[in-house]
Amino acid sequence: MDVAFLITAFTTLFVIIDPIGLMPIFIALTPGMTNAQRRSVAFRACAVAFGIFALFGFLGEAVLEFVGISMPAFRIAGGVLLFMTALDMLFERRNERREDKVDEIADPSVFPIAIPLIAGPGAIASVILLSGEASGVTGTLLVLGVTVAVMLVAVALFLAGGLFERVVGKTGIDVVTRLLGMLLAALSIQFILDGLRDFGFVS
Repeated sequence: MDVAFLITAFTTLFVIIDPIGLMPIFIALTPGMTNAQRRSVAFRACAVAFGIFALFGFLGEAVLEFVGISMPAFRIAGGVLLFMTALDMLFERRNERREDKVDEIADPSVFPIAIPLIAGPGAIASVILLSGEASGVTGTLLVLGVTVAVMLVAVALFLAGGLFERVVGKTGIDVVTRLLGMLLAALSIQFILDGLRDFGFVS
């Protein structure tokens, strides 16, 4: 396993997971939470995402094939779930639900942060491909080691989110939330189109 491959693997996963782009989304999905709560969500989300990457790194497409799910279908499902999250961000449905449960703060760590924002179809497919290219248990462990490095960067950026929120203020966060909701909606449609394209339904 050469250094060039590890650099390529890190670059690939970093670009696809995009921890920098996820930081404002993390803020938008955790409004009103204390620093301790956000820290818990950040670590839990990255731990869950890594567990998913490890599963697919070792078992690859066999996991999907075992339950009869193709990667294109997985992309479409991820797109639909992401679109639902985007609608929540655009129309403040998350805030309405919080008003109904004042003392209960929704936990977005598993969905949608871990899945599908961090461990999305593209990231999972990348881990499968990189593990296949590395070959062997040692190669897969090295790929997962690179994944851990990306997860650590993501946690660091998530934890810096509180400072970012204080700088831009509540109005700024509301604006960013709406804009990111639109971007997430577009990204979700792209996931769906990619899945349909793999099925041959669109060119």
